[in-house]
Amino acid sequence: MTGELEERIMPRFMYGTAWKEDETTRLTRLALECGFRAIDTANQRKHYYEAGVGEAVGGAIDDGLVERDELFLQTKFTYVAGQDHRLPYDADAPFSHQVEQSFNKSLEHLGVAFIDSYILHGPSRRMGLGKADREVWRAMEKLLEEGNVGAIGVSNVTADQLRQFVDIAEAPVAFVQNRCFARAGWDREVRQICDANDITYQGFSLLTANVRELQSEAISEVADRHERTIAQVVFRFAVQVGILPLTGTTSEQHMREDLACSEFDLEDEELELIESIAGIPDTF
Repeated sequence: MTGELEERIMPRFMYGTAWKEDETTRLTRLALECGFRAIDTANQRKHYYEAGVGEAVGGAIDDGLVERDELFLQTKFTYVAGQDHRLPYDADAPFSHQVEQSFNKSLEHLGVAFIDSYILHGPSRRMGLGKADREVWRAMEKLLEEGNVGAIGVSNVTADQLRQFVDIAEAPVAFVQNRCFARAGWDREVRQICDANDITYQGFSLLTANVRELQSEAISEVADRHERTIAQVVFRFAVQVGILPLTGTTSEQHMREDLACSEFDLEDEELELIESIAGIPDTF
């Protein structure tokens, strides 16, 4: 990772702002008030309201709640296929120009001069990488080289796609952000690639993607033993196995509970149980 990123405190928990719409500003401000210092968004109006995040961040800084250097702000470049009609760039422009235009709009929306982490929201195809992905990655590397971002990464990638990104990258892939399924070993193959390449794995939908598995009696027993909620156990598991978790909760109580997952530790055997929870029979 770059020196610029290393100078900043790496986040241990991120607040995700997808699907918040008109509540984005209020909920992002609430997350900051509860103690979150890492915020994830995207310049994709279809699912995110990036300008609402910027309003919350700007208000929190103006009110003295936080300083900019305390915050870790992450946003994304999204291809046309993932957008609606409210495009943040010229769809007819070369991909490198689209990245530049989208990034500058993100700076405007967020009211900042620097983005801590800039992510490709997803490859241009379901399998493998296309020419567009290589062009976009080079444009993101240029932003990194020019000092406009602290780190770059990719989201919604398969293991094979991640291997290809690692191979083509001139600047290191710093982050991977994926939906994390227990039935896939909590994205084990992708996490293994991350571990081998010093990439921080960000896991989202840790709760909503695993509703069936989290009804397990074994998980409940772990939560009861520690006098914690199941969500706290899952987030603590994530942190201890090297996953940077995201939560998008709209509840103040849950925000505070989620952050409190740092107040206890799971035993090795409990970590092993949760790693393999999808394969435990007769517990649902």
